[in-house]
Amino acid sequence: MQTESGVGRLSAAELRAQERAARRAERVRRRRVARDEAAERKRSARSGFSNPDNPRRSWPLTVVVAVFAVYCLFPFVYLLVNATKTQADFTSTFGLGFGHTFALWDNLREVFAYQDGIFGRWLLNTLLYVVVGAGGATLLAIMGGYALAKFRFPGRKAVFAVVIGAISVPGIALAVPQFLLFAKLGLTNTPWAMILPSLISPFGLYLMWIFSEQAVPTELLEAARVDGAGEMRTFFTIALPLLAPGIVTTALFTIVATWNNYFLPLIMLKDADWYPLTIGLNQWKDQASTAGGQAIQNLVITGSLVTIVPLVIAFLLLQKYWQSGLAAGAVKE
Repeated sequence: MQTESGVGRLSAAELRAQERAARRAERVRRRRVARDEAAERKRSARSGFSNPDNPRRSWPLTVVVAVFAVYCLFPFVYLLVNATKTQADFTSTFGLGFGHTFALWDNLREVFAYQDGIFGRWLLNTLLYVVVGAGGATLLAIMGGYALAKFRFPGRKAVFAVVIGAISVPGIALAVPQFLLFAKLGLTNTPWAMILPSLISPFGLYLMWIFSEQAVPTELLEAARVDGAGEMRTFFTIALPLLAPGIVTTALFTIVATWNNYFLPLIMLKDADWYPLTIGLNQWKDQASTAGGQAIQNLVITGSLVTIVPLVIAFLLLQKYWQSGLAAGAVKE
C-alpha cells in the first residue's frame, strides 16, 4: 500500500524517467548475460563439453539451415509474388519479380467467380473430406491408440505388427486396389470414395499409442476406477485432456494428408462437382493445353495460394501443441 501511494504521488515526467531507467537497466542486463553466455561457449569449446541451454554456434550448420530455409520458403515466395500478376505479366516477366500491375485482389475475385464459382465448390468439397475423413481418422486413432496402450488383450502384439507394417506401405500403392474395391461396391465418383480411405491412419494410430503410453499414468486411471468412474468417463474426463498435444499432432498430420491428397481423388472421382482443390486446380492448369483452352496460370497460382493459407494458419496456431506431441516418447523414463 505504501508503494502504491508512493507511485501515485509521482509526476508523469518522473514515471517516464523511471521507465527509461528500467529499460536501460534491462539492456545492460541483457548485454551482461550475452557476454557471460559467449564466455561460457568459449570455455565449452576448449573443454569439449557444452551446456544444452547455451549451445555452441556452428557457422557451417547455420549456413546449411539457412539454405534449407530458403529452399522451403521458395515455393511460398513464388506463389506470393506471382499471385499479384495478371496473365500477361505472368508470361512476360521474371518469375520472382513483380509485374507491371498489382492484380492480387482482381485475381482473388476472379478465382471465386470463374466457371460459375466452381472453386468455392472445390473448397467446400475439400473441407468436407477433411472434416469427416481426417476428423474421423483422428478420432479412431485416439480411441485405438488409448486402447492399445492401456488395455491388455490377446492379439495385442499382432495388432502392433500390423500397424507397423501398414505404416511402411505407401498409400499410393493401395490406391488401385481401393479403386477396384470401391468400383465393385458402386462407390466411385461419390464422396465416400474419398472419406472412407481417409478414415484409416496407421501412423496416427501408432503416434497416439506411443503418446498414450507416456502421457496417461496407469495409476491415475486406476484411481479413477476405484472412485467408481466407468471406462468411458475415465477416457473422456481423465485421459482425453492429457492427450491434447498428441491429438493436435495427429489431427494436423491427417488434415495435411487429406488436404493434399492427389492420386486417390484422381482415380476415384470423375465428376468435377466432387473434385477437391488439388484435382480442380490441376484441371485448370491443363486447360491451356486443350484445344481452344484459355491459359489461366494467374488463377491457378492465386488458387494455390488460397489453398495453402488454411494449412499455414493451422500450423502457426497449433505449433506449440504438435511440437510437444512429436517429442512425446523421445525419452523413456
